Amino acid sequence: MRVLVVEDDKEMAETVATGLRQSHMAVDVAFDGPGGLDRALCNDYDVIVLDRDLPGMHGDEVCAELIVSGCRGRVLMLTAAATTEDLVDGLSLGADDYLPKPFDFPVLVARVSALARRSHPAVPPVVRHGGLVMDTARRTASRDGQPLKLAPKEFGVLELLLTSRGRAVSAEELLERVWDEATDPFTNAVKITISRLRAKLGDPPIIETVAKRGYRI
Repeated sequence: MRVLVVEDDKEMAETVATGLRQSHMAVDVAFDGPGGLDRALCNDYDVIVLDRDLPGMHGDEVCAELIVSGCRGRVLMLTAAATTEDLVDGLSLGADDYLPKPFDFPVLVARVSALARRSHPAVPPVVRHGGLVMDTARRTASRDGQPLKLAPKEFGVLELLLTSRGRAVSAEELLERVWDEATDPFTNAVKITISRLRAKLGDPPIIETVAKRGYRI
């Protein structure tokens, strides 16, 4: 799952980004409206956490531009204001959800996870494949009843493969959707992560390599 956080308060932005990364999400950060809009239009994000009061370009304008451009990512709007009027205004602009500050971080993670599930063809919060079970809301996974201790990228790769429902996912798509913008596009990180993930999943193997197409479950 890939998330963009657009927040001008750098301390809060980094705190939110760090927390989301600890919940197995790939996170990019922008500190103003124009920068957030540019990143959102250039990358394929599942969720955009968008502060409403941004310098350079108001969050309302950013949201409106994203809708007009056909951006696929779901928008979670943050604001210090919490009146009913603000809520209605935010949702009427096309935001998918609205969260007033201050907020409890577990609530933010739950909202982001829920929106991410809606950014693709609908999938249940708990995904199963044989003895493999992934809870995308609680960010946990197990196989044959045994918890899997997965690193954030391993979790992200497994999540994308499972929710792709048998479709082969290319290394390029995995890199785009699971890693952040700081990643070297020529890295072999996907191959290494797949190898580690296979080792942790054990036998019988469930991740198949599809020649010239990528990987699938």
